[in-house]
Amino acid sequence: MDGLFTRHRQLVDAALAAQATRGFWAPFSEIPSGKIYGETAKDDGLAAFEALRGKAFVLSGHPETGRVGREVSPFGPALGIDYPVASVEMLVAAAKAAAPDWTALTPSQRTGLCVEMVVRLNRLSFTMAHAVTHTTGQAFAMAFQAGGPHAQDRALEAIVTAYADMARTPDRAIWNKPQGKAEPIVLEKHWRIIPRGIGLVIGCQTFPTWNSYPGLFASLVTGNPVIVKPHPSAILPLALTVSLMRDVLAEFGLPRDIVLLAADQSGQEITQDLVRHPDMAIIDYTGSNVFGSWVKAHAPQAQIYTEEAGVNTMTLAATDDFAGMCANIAFSLSLYSGQMCTAPQTLFIPVDGIDTDQGHKSFDEVCQALATAIDDLLSDPARAAGVCGAIANPATLERLQLLRERWLGEGGRVVRDTAQLATGGRTATPLLLAANAESTTLYQDECFGPIAFLVAVRDADAGIARAAQLARQKGAITAALYDLDEVRIGRAIEAFGLAGVNLSINLTGNIFVNQSAAFSDYHVTGANPAGNASLTDTAFVANRYRVAMWRRPTAV
Repeated sequence: MDGLFTRHRQLVDAALAAQATRGFWAPFSEIPSGKIYGETAKDDGLAAFEALRGKAFVLSGHPETGRVGREVSPFGPALGIDYPVASVEMLVAAAKAAAPDWTALTPSQRTGLCVEMVVRLNRLSFTMAHAVTHTTGQAFAMAFQAGGPHAQDRALEAIVTAYADMARTPDRAIWNKPQGKAEPIVLEKHWRIIPRGIGLVIGCQTFPTWNSYPGLFASLVTGNPVIVKPHPSAILPLALTVSLMRDVLAEFGLPRDIVLLAADQSGQEITQDLVRHPDMAIIDYTGSNVFGSWVKAHAPQAQIYTEEAGVNTMTLAATDDFAGMCANIAFSLSLYSGQMCTAPQTLFIPVDGIDTDQGHKSFDEVCQALATAIDDLLSDPARAAGVCGAIANPATLERLQLLRERWLGEGGRVVRDTAQLATGGRTATPLLLAANAESTTLYQDECFGPIAFLVAVRDADAGIARAAQLARQKGAITAALYDLDEVRIGRAIEAFGLAGVNLSINLTGNIFVNQSAAFSDYHVTGANPAGNASLTDTAFVANRYRVAMWRRPTAV
């Protein structure tokens, strides 16, 4: 197994160098091209996905007492795949039995194996893209990127962050303390990495791989067996992942049960039982604040890493590219129908309008320009389908209509109404709602899905202040500002920094507030209620293991 680390050493070193400089670096291509992945890769991936449908998903040697699986594509058809189900005690017992062989490996050996898994996952990217598309509703291009290479980037980032952290402690040393005229005290000292125990990864429906891979690989590379708990509506992407990882482990003579799948279905979830189990030592969770708070309250035995809900804001103060600003915001609001944790939701706009390269624009003119930009973006049905995808959860559409009715009841108005895409499926275009900041408070809570609140505020400084306050109180993963006043921009940088939210300023063109780049951008700060962890800083990996020492006297 030492040979695997040597094989991947160049990739590990390149990843570490990228982290040190934080410039652009992408180890896995995000372009679904046959020239990169092989001329038949696209067709092979589709064939592999189709071969999975309507059958039992096989996980060789996995604990099993029955089968579950009711996934239905947001684009229409049921997948018809069932997965092995096992009791919590069976899963925990299997993980504990497999753990010693994994713990016995050196950090570099585990690193080599984990990188090998990620490299092989990259070869699976086309199959994974179809699995992600038909469980999350992401359009294929986005599913390929977010479900494949971008998720793999984040996995590698977590692996090398943990490797570098563990490598700071040497395996052994000679400790020589002078004693003046007496003989020195000489001790032989040895250190080893001690894992915390079983890791639990609780996946979400919208980004099952991107959000799960960092915690999964961070726990694994630091020596912990991992139980992967997918969302009941998005099991397949993580089942494919677990299957591949178990095959790699078996290939190198290790127990498959170092990585396990905890499949369940709606109405028969086992998540709470897993969380409360006394042997669950690490929990990675992505999802709502409500269940995130429950996890933190009911797992005192575990080290918990969360990414939860937040209210992402934009403050529009001024711009020298009004058309570019509107087009950029329109794309950010439309991408995957607002179902990204980084998507903007609440836009603060001065009630008297903003200065632009097209002259002064009133509040109403800004609102209408944003609506028109969305209409232009989505005017072509094929492009609209590729940008918006489909709605992952039917409850999102129900919530959209309820919020619309409540907003109107509180004195707001509809700037742009939502509509189903012509391509069919469970779809909805962005709903834009406008009101004065003082007339309603609905914009102050996360409203997941294709909805944006256009909120009139006294002036730009008031918008910045409200946005920063929301980040502090309710949490935020992203914030954006459009402004030309460098002094005010400086104040905003300080305000959002103290609120623990990452800020993007004056984005136009082909870069959007929704995007988070591995090896450069920290995703979530862990410094506001949107999450207590950051992908992937040293705090994300360092508490997944401890260091134990033994020592004894030795001759000089």
